[in-house]
Amino acid sequence: MSEKIMVQQRVAKGATMGGAVLLVTVGVLEFLQGISAIKKDEVFVVGPEYAYQFDLTVWGWIHLVLGVVVAVVGVTLFTGSIWSRVGALVICGVSILVNFLWLPYYPWWATTIIALNVFVIWAVTTWNREII
Repeated sequence: MSEKIMVQQRVAKGATMGGAVLLVTVGVLEFLQGISAIKKDEVFVVGPEYAYQFDLTVWGWIHLVLGVVVAVVGVTLFTGSIWSRVGALVICGVSILVNFLWLPYYPWWATTIIALNVFVIWAVTTWNREII
């Protein structure tokens, strides 16, 4: 095995563990964002021409539930098992979709969450447990 592949795998393993921490953090923040939206916080404002416009309470419940699921998947990702890695891929994909639809409400936050999810997807798909 080449040294380059070994280094890449060590980085991917570390990134996966970092991704687990990120997923737990993102899950908690999504949960709090959901509570804020359910309470109809004045932070969230959207123009009238938004195609995917839902009631803010509906978005709040979506983020609340998604936050709990993301945090749970993040905790299970610490095991590095195949099912937890597949779960992380699926939930990151769902989170990317939901946050894309959330862009008009809070664009900087949604873009940040999308970028973090892309990083977690890279880490989970790159790490091969048999090499390290």
